[in-house]
Amino acid sequence: MSRRPLALVTGGCRRLGAAIAAALAGAGYDLALHGSHDADPAPSLADALATAGGVWQGFVADFADPARATALYGEVTARFGRAPDLLVNGASLFGQDVLADVTADDLAQAHAINAAAPVLLMQAFAATMGEGAGELDRSIVNILDQRILHPHPDQLSYTLAKLGLTGATRIGAAGVRVNGVAPGLTLPTGDYSGEQMTSLADLMPLRRLPMPDDIAAAVLFCASMPSLDRQILYVDGGAHLVPFARDFVHLTA
Repeated sequence: MSRRPLALVTGGCRRLGAAIAAALAGAGYDLALHGSHDADPAPSLADALATAGGVWQGFVADFADPARATALYGEVTARFGRAPDLLVNGASLFGQDVLADVTADDLAQAHAINAAAPVLLMQAFAATMGEGAGELDRSIVNILDQRILHPHPDQLSYTLAKLGLTGATRIGAAGVRVNGVAPGLTLPTGDYSGEQMTSLADLMPLRRLPMPDDIAAAVLFCASMPSLDRQILYVDGGAHLVPFARDFVHLTA
């Protein structure tokens, strides 16, 4: 009798990460859910986990020290008694710096969390090939950002780090499928008004913004497609086709 596959989802307790984790639970995955300071799932995710009936465990690791990523992987493997079959690198740090005010600390912290930690997790994942659920196709999905195709000056340290993770996605890992999902504006923060969100949707080629379930479905597709490798799926209402001059928060405000 085959066992349920195991997914490690970093940043998997809140917001977009929680939507991805909920979809994976519904698809039959056991889950290792990572949080930077706590690993308490959002209420909607807690409900999804209860409904799915699988096994899950929360893990806390602050990727400001990228070495914690390697330690986290070992903790997950020890807790479940096997290596993950799917790694979703979703944890990220988002800042508001631009070239005129970015600091060395901004650049270092963004790189640590958004690029270095995911790459170290990729390294650990690749080193444990053959230790997953045997017949299952193990793979990695990196959560990127639609801006990687047309970078703009805003959130410089974040953008540079995501470009670095994009490079790691394209380089891949020997014997492991590595793909990326690049969302557009999906879950707004309090910086956006409802009217602004409607206006931003109208700017997209598809005249709509993506929903969290769209991103989650793209992750599931990448995980389940054995012939897909080193590809990036833009799930953004077509935003990657447009060279926006500023970040969305500055548009139509």
